[in-house]
Amino acid sequence: MLDIQKIRADFPILTQKVNGKPLVYFDNGATSQKPQVVIDALSRYYSEINANIHRGVHTLSQLATDAYELSRQTVQRHINAAHAYEVIFTSGTTQAINTVANGFASFLQEGDEVLVSAMEHHSNIVPWQMLCERTGAVLKVIPMNEQGELIMAAYDQLLSTKTKIVAVNHISNALGTINPIQYMITQAHAVGAAILIDGAQATPHLKPDVQALDCDFYVFSGHKICGPTGVGILYGKEAWLRKLPPYQGGGEMIATVTFEKTTYADLPHKFEAGTPNIAGGIVLGTAIDYLNTIGFDAIAAYEQELLAYATEQLVTIEGLTIYGTAAEKASVVSFNLDGIHPYDIGTIIDKLGIAVRTGHHCAQPIMDFYKIPGTIRASFAFYNTKEEIDVMVEAVKRAQMMLS
Repeated sequence: MLDIQKIRADFPILTQKVNGKPLVYFDNGATSQKPQVVIDALSRYYSEINANIHRGVHTLSQLATDAYELSRQTVQRHINAAHAYEVIFTSGTTQAINTVANGFASFLQEGDEVLVSAMEHHSNIVPWQMLCERTGAVLKVIPMNEQGELIMAAYDQLLSTKTKIVAVNHISNALGTINPIQYMITQAHAVGAAILIDGAQATPHLKPDVQALDCDFYVFSGHKICGPTGVGILYGKEAWLRKLPPYQGGGEMIATVTFEKTTYADLPHKFEAGTPNIAGGIVLGTAIDYLNTIGFDAIAAYEQELLAYATEQLVTIEGLTIYGTAAEKASVVSFNLDGIHPYDIGTIIDKLGIAVRTGHHCAQPIMDFYKIPGTIRASFAFYNTKEEIDVMVEAVKRAQMMLS
């Protein structure tokens, strides 16, 4: 059992008021709030050890380098990577996916195939489209059903020896669907394809084990797991990372540079050109440590309670439709009210202190599938409460009455 009030006390932003009302923050799918320990760690870095890393012999540079590399090891342990050098710091999930997609341009030929799913975030669609345009490869889409589940029979039919890489999210940001990635990884490997898992929405709710999954790449963002913005992780199997060419050129990613030839640094630095978000990288480790002290099993169980309660309460509202009713879901509820634009609901309940996301959630193909302009998305975290859900439900009812 989680001590929710004790946990909430760790998050200073949760005590504030918005538009004169206590903040109810249900936009965790977009970004999580930060505990005081993370805020303090960020301040401490800039106050006490601010220096560039890997390049200096002076004390502060060495302290910063040690803290940065210790954070890399924290991430390695958290996701159970075989080696710390398989953990690449990026600016976020988007850069991580682009790094892999850009590298695959060296491996693809005209007629090769790239598979993505119908429920991907734009960040896991557009880089692969760009790759296909560059190489002549063909982008194919794994379809979904009305419940918001990927159709595995169709996936199996799409896979072939032409498939070179599959890119799929672990959890849908728009629907909350938990995809059967273990099966998808096994099937991709059976035809010789690599597979990238977008874990941006999964890592706040569960602890991925990349060796048990046997995925080739796993990517996620720090700001969704109580860490700072501007930092993320690309995990890649060593064999793939050694084959992939670097995404960016510059300082840090080199071994030697002459005007005739440049040789690249070893992993992980080959993919970490330029001065990184040092503070973000260090404090990401702090955020992961904080979440592990709470425990991901406890987080998952409590968030499932919130999801079940919110679903039960929302379906009592006449004219409300929930999109995404998969058997396996994370704590996300996307819904609409008949005849009312989601933006209008979101605007009104914001005046009551409630933060939800409205729109297509960077997942326009999902909205096109349901023939809707967007949804109202309430995404819950372990620091939310059932009482907050009651406040949101009443606010939605009030907004419905005002707009009907």
